[in-house]
Amino acid sequence: MTRAASAGLPAFDAGFLRDPYPAYRALREAGPLHWCEDFFQGAWLLTRHEDVERVLRDPRFSSQRTGGWVKRAEGLDAGHGGAYAMARAQGGLDRFQRLFSRAMVFLDAPDHTRLRRAMLGGFHPATIRALAPEIERLAGEILDGLDGGQGFDFIETVARPLPSRVIGLLLGIDRADEAQFIAWSEELAVFIGAVRPEAEQLQRAQRSLMQLVRYFDALIETRRRAPGTDLLSRLVQAEEHGLVRTDGELLAQCAMLLFAGHETTRNLLGNGLFTLLSHPGQWAALRAQPDGIGAAVREVLRYDSPVQYTGRRVSREIELHGHTLRRGELVIALIGSANRDPARYTEPERFDITRGEGSHLAFGSGPHVCIGAGLSMLEADITLRALMRRWPGLRMIDAEPQWNGNAALRGLLRLPVRCDDAAAGGEVVELGMHKGYRPAPAMVSST
Repeated sequence: MTRAASAGLPAFDAGFLRDPYPAYRALREAGPLHWCEDFFQGAWLLTRHEDVERVLRDPRFSSQRTGGWVKRAEGLDAGHGGAYAMARAQGGLDRFQRLFSRAMVFLDAPDHTRLRRAMLGGFHPATIRALAPEIERLAGEILDGLDGGQGFDFIETVARPLPSRVIGLLLGIDRADEAQFIAWSEELAVFIGAVRPEAEQLQRAQRSLMQLVRYFDALIETRRRAPGTDLLSRLVQAEEHGLVRTDGELLAQCAMLLFAGHETTRNLLGNGLFTLLSHPGQWAALRAQPDGIGAAVREVLRYDSPVQYTGRRVSREIELHGHTLRRGELVIALIGSANRDPARYTEPERFDITRGEGSHLAFGSGPHVCIGAGLSMLEADITLRALMRRWPGLRMIDAEPQWNGNAALRGLLRLPVRCDDAAAGGEVVELGMHKGYRPAPAMVSST
């Protein structure tokens, strides 16, 4: 039985990928719920804050959604060189699906709860606070190699390497492998963020995930012989105590932690600096009151969320806004739209670092709220503070941003910046965190 798409839906085209917010506004004004064939060959789109938060908290909307998601690429195989058939014939696609489905972000209770307990220690607020000096050192090391007067691409030189080094620090992996696992992460991001994933995207993601798995397989064996204090060692010990099962769960968690830790934070850093420099009055106000960085980061997350949507699968038939949502149907919770809902925020299209209207949904809500939220925000806090102190006159060189074209994981490909007063403002000030800083509570991922 097919559904008729809602009438008058905006075009989800290249313009949408550059700037989705006009389309979100049109969707909200047209109604709270729409059936759309453009998303994953058929899905319900939720547009408003109240409904998005409800679905993220309601157990009738399941996180177990990878099966249909991966298999939908089969229908796109025609005209794409048989990539799906080749992947299936090589025997790796079934394992790819199994690994995806065992990641915590794609599980419901009680498995989700069990894995959350296994990981929580690595993301406890005290653990995150203890990482701050090392993250400051990593940020300073990167920025020391840049010339503000000459200019640099912030995405390539800062936003890409810093999160990978931080998640590497957390997991205890060799920095020499940084370039390789960034490449693997980016291939996975292309597939995960595709509204209609193509077979080639699936094949590249499959190859990257399998390479990640082989990489972690070797590391895990090393930790079994000689455990350390890093998160990977904690997970190996959790497996030994039965919190993590031996059927690929450990590998799945490692791969997704590396991917999510890099992609989300990279886009937060890029979106954050771009948004602040696009509002020079706000940038100047933040320089004058740097202890407002925490509020500024939260407003960036609301205004231009690195994660624009997440999905849920209807676990049993439910009525919502006069529509029957059938078991198995996909629901897309448009986080980017919810974060600009005028029913929730005053003048939501306005960027305001002094906004005091409560939390956003950029990290999700409910039991799957992002486990790395505190770490990601700490990285943004440290990086923005360091940039302001070194180069207070920082500005963008190109007026037109180059977005990555990823509907789910919104971020910039390039962000060239320069500081015209670099000579006067280039003094390096100690990067110590301001007193009273507390990372967000330990959480569990929602993407």
